[in-house]
Amino acid sequence: MEFWQLAIIVACLAGGGILKGATGAGAPILAVPAMAMIFDVRLAVVVMMMPNLLTNLWQAWQFRGARLPTEFLVRFALAAAIGTSVGTFVLWALPTHLLGLIVAAAVFGYVGTRLLNPNWILSYVKGLKLSIPIGFSAGMLQGASGVSAPISLSYLNAMRLERATFISTVSTLFAAMTVLQIPTLAFLGIASWFEMALSVAALVPLIAAMPVGNMLAKRFSKDAFDRAILIFLSLLALKLIYDFVAAL
Repeated sequence: MEFWQLAIIVACLAGGGILKGATGAGAPILAVPAMAMIFDVRLAVVVMMMPNLLTNLWQAWQFRGARLPTEFLVRFALAAAIGTSVGTFVLWALPTHLLGLIVAAAVFGYVGTRLLNPNWILSYVKGLKLSIPIGFSAGMLQGASGVSAPISLSYLNAMRLERATFISTVSTLFAAMTVLQIPTLAFLGIASWFEMALSVAALVPLIAAMPVGNMLAKRFSKDAFDRAILIFLSLLALKLIYDFVAAL
């Protein structure tokens, strides 16, 4: 591995750590595409396994006092975990760039709705009813591409959760998905012991940068945090469209 390649990976992991520290999500969105450009998607997904698992367990515990009711979390996280295992198998059959294009259209539709109707809110009651299908869909996307944010963050952002509750919920979701994704990848022969060792090493730059994001987030108002999530989702959708065009 060339030094510049290693520098890019470390920088993307650190950037992902800053974003995750601020919003509770974002590390895979920066790191997975960067590593995929240098190596391949499967290796990128495997390398992010331990950072995904341990940082989300940490944040779920750190913000445990702000979590949503247990009924919601169990339904949402369990459906996502099951969807992740299914999505990992789907990875072998469907072109992920096409799936990404569909998700990008859905995200832009959601962002447009939020901009045209800034006061629109998905209530907890309606959110609870949607928790299983949304959780399963987010898990499917996570298993197939390594990134579930377009579905999971769009859904949770629509519920207009406070930052602490948002981070607690999304961290619980991501941790649950990773718990089943790791053995599924191992079963399919995608994750070797060497690659998992690389995954452990990836924790260093990511965790080191998370406090920076947490510190920056404390300077934002709730409205600023909400705008940051919308911008974040829009950038993600643009990246998904770019991946689709590049694959043509």
